[in-house]
Amino acid sequence: MAKNTYDLSSEQRRKLQEEIIYFFQEERDEELGIIGAETVLDFFLDVLGEIIYNKALDDAKRWLNRTVENAESDFYALYKSSR
Repeated sequence: MAKNTYDLSSEQRRKLQEEIIYFFQEERDEELGIIGAETVLDFFLDVLGEIIYNKALDDAKRWLNRTVENAESDFYALYKSSR
C-alpha cells in the first residue's frame, strides 16, 4: 500500500488519533493505543484520502461554475437599456 501524501499538522494528527481511540472505545469496546490509532489513521488516509480529495475538487469546481454564471448574469444586468 502506498504511503499517503496528505500533509496533516502534528496537532491535526493528534486530534484524529484521539477521535479514533474514542471511537474504538465507545463503539467497539476496544482499547486502542496511539500506535494503533496512527495505523488506522494512515490506513484510511491511504484508502480514502484520494477519493475525498477528488470529491472536494469536484465540489469546488461546481461552486466556481455557479459563481461565474451568477457573476455573468450580474454583469449583463448592468447594461443600460436603449430607448
